[in-house]
Amino acid sequence: MRAPLLYQFYVALTVLLVPFAAWIATRKLRRAGYPALRAHEKLGHASVPRIGGGPLIWFHAASVGESLSVLSLITAMGRALPRAQFLITSGTPTSAKLVAARMPPRCEHQFAPLDAPGPIKRFLGHWRPTAAIFVESELWPQLLRRTRDRGTAMALVNARLSERSRASWRKRPQTAAYVLNVFDLILSQNDDMAQAMVDMNAPADRVARGINLKSLSEPLPVDPQTTARARAALKGRPVWVAASTHKGEEEIVLDAHAQLLKSHPDLALILVPRHPERSSEVETLVKGLNLSVAVRSRDESPATAQVYLADTLGELGNWYALSEIVFLGGSLLPIGGHNPFEVAQGDAAVLSGPHVTNFAETYADMTSRGAAILVDDAEALAQEVEMLLDNEAYRAGTVLAAQSFVRGRADQLDTIAGRLIRALSLEDSQ
Repeated sequence: MRAPLLYQFYVALTVLLVPFAAWIATRKLRRAGYPALRAHEKLGHASVPRIGGGPLIWFHAASVGESLSVLSLITAMGRALPRAQFLITSGTPTSAKLVAARMPPRCEHQFAPLDAPGPIKRFLGHWRPTAAIFVESELWPQLLRRTRDRGTAMALVNARLSERSRASWRKRPQTAAYVLNVFDLILSQNDDMAQAMVDMNAPADRVARGINLKSLSEPLPVDPQTTARARAALKGRPVWVAASTHKGEEEIVLDAHAQLLKSHPDLALILVPRHPERSSEVETLVKGLNLSVAVRSRDESPATAQVYLADTLGELGNWYALSEIVFLGGSLLPIGGHNPFEVAQGDAAVLSGPHVTNFAETYADMTSRGAAILVDDAEALAQEVEMLLDNEAYRAGTVLAAQSFVRGRADQLDTIAGRLIRALSLEDSQ
C-alpha cells in the first residue's frame, strides 16, 4: 500500500521538528530525575542491551493506566512462552516508576522513541522485536508503519479512542487505512469500539471484541508496614478514601466530608489527588475550609487529622487497604472516570461520579449488579458514604458484589494471551 500524501507530509514535518521535540522530551525526563542515558531513550538510544537471541515481544503504552494494565498480560504470555523476552515502553516518568516497581519476569522498560525517522530507526535496530503490541490509543503513524515494514507481527489491544479522535481519523480514510492495516489483530474494549475501528477503515476481518485489560490487572501492591503504621495512628477511627481526584473535585469531596463530620466527628478522609504535584494547592483548599490536615509526603501522622493528604506515587494500594469505602475521582466533572477494578480488588465498595465514559460499559455492568454506586454531588456522596458507614450489611453486600464482578473476569486473561500468541504466530518462535 502506497503512503498517502498526508503521511508523507507528516514524516517530513517530524524531521524538521525532531530537534525541538527531543529537547523538550529529554529535558522533562532530566527534570524528573532521570540521567542523560535514560533521557536519550526518547531519541532511540537504548540504555540496556537486548537480552538473548530468542523472541522479543514489545508492548507500547502511553502512560500509567495503560502501562499497568498490560503487566498481567505480559506475565500470562511469559508463562506460555518461556523463551520470550519482553520490552515495555511508555512516555511518562510516572509510568516508568510504577512499572519498574511491578516489573514482570524477563521484562525491561524503556521510554518510547519520538515518532520521527531517526529515533525509530535506532530503536528498532537495537531491539529487533519479534512482535509489537500497542495499547489503547497509541496510534503513532511512523512508529506503526516502520515497525511493520521490518516484518514485525503487530496487534492493538484494549483499543479505545475518543469520539474526537475517531472523527479525525474518519476524515482521513486513506491515511487511517494505511496506519491501521499494520495490525494482524485489533482487540477492542467493547462492541461499540470494535465497530468504530471498522468505520475508521481498519480491516474488518482483523477486528474483534476483547476485554478491558484493566479488569485483569493484578491487585495494587500493599506495604504491610505502611498500612500497619497508619492503622496504629488512626486508632480505630472510621475511614473513607477519595482517590484520583482532579482540580475542581476536591471542593465537592471536602464538602461531603464536612457534612459527614457532623454525624461522625472522628471520621478520617484519605484524599489522594490524581496529580501529586497539586499537593500544596489541595492542602491550601483543605485549610481554607477549617479542616485539619496531615500530609503524607512530609511523613506527618494521620492520628488526629480530619484529612490525610496522600500526595505520593505508588501507594494507592495502601490507602485502599485502610477502608472499605472508596470514591473514585475524575468522574464528578466530565473527565471520563478512573479504574474501578483496582478498588474492587482492594475489597472496597466503589463510589463514583456520573462522568465515566472511559469505563461506561464497566460501570453499567457494575451498577446493575450492585457492585458500584454513582453519585452526582456532595450531598449524594455524603449520603452514600454515611449509609456505607452505618449499615454493615449494605457495605458488606456492596463489597461482595464488587469482588464477585472482578473474580468473574480473571479466567479470561489466559484466553486473551493465547489469542495474541496465535494471531502473532509466536508459537513458531519457541
